[in-house]
Amino acid sequence: MLPLDQPAEPPAVARGGKAPRPSARDADAASRLDHRKRLRERFMQGGPDAMPDYELLELVLFRAIPRRDVKPLAKRLLAAFGDFNHTISAPPARLAEVSGVGDAVVQELKIVEAAAHRLARARVIGKDAIQTWEQLVDYCRARLAHEATEQFRVLYLDRKNILIADEAQGRGTVDHVPVYPREVIKRALELGASALILVHNHPSGDPSPSRADVDMTRRIMEACEPLGVTVHDHVIVGKKDVASFHSLGLLDP
Repeated sequence: MLPLDQPAEPPAVARGGKAPRPSARDADAASRLDHRKRLRERFMQGGPDAMPDYELLELVLFRAIPRRDVKPLAKRLLAAFGDFNHTISAPPARLAEVSGVGDAVVQELKIVEAAAHRLARARVIGKDAIQTWEQLVDYCRARLAHEATEQFRVLYLDRKNILIADEAQGRGTVDHVPVYPREVIKRALELGASALILVHNHPSGDPSPSRADVDMTRRIMEACEPLGVTVHDHVIVGKKDVASFHSLGLLDP
């Protein structure tokens, strides 16, 4: 009889036989864990720029699907949406159309998208909008470039051009969004804003201002003028580029 603190040998070894081989399932699990460990280590050492989109997407999918190889799904998502940014920004209904995407995957991708928006917003809120113009444009692109319908947002600035609020004024269809100058002005007065930057997107991808965009901007400027509120710019966000009314001379009298 063995002492209580001395473990018994596995039966196969005690009989002089070989230890049982790991099953194919165990081997696959070990390989998957090794792959995930290597990928995480490479990310921590080289950062996201050292990784192709499908590997970065794998890192996100690891949390949603802990016990399956996610590389095929990552590649299916990229085939469907083009790149990492378009994938995490895709509408939940579109994501769900991809084979292998369930609620957990949609939730994880939307969490990453929300985190990206929150970080981009933190870089501009409370900062001088003119001095941080490039970051402001980056934020607008991150927020609106992948929207499937038009959205109109207003950035409210104080007298020192510090961005004090970014608010959605309205959502519309693929080519139209209703905008009410009276509501824009009312909110500016509530916030004590001295200036505005208008922002909306063109889901078609082309940021070129339409006649309706120019007319709507003029109406807002006319409503702002008696109250001493300045419209610094109107930025239209396309899929890849933006158009600035200020740069195009469309805010001139």
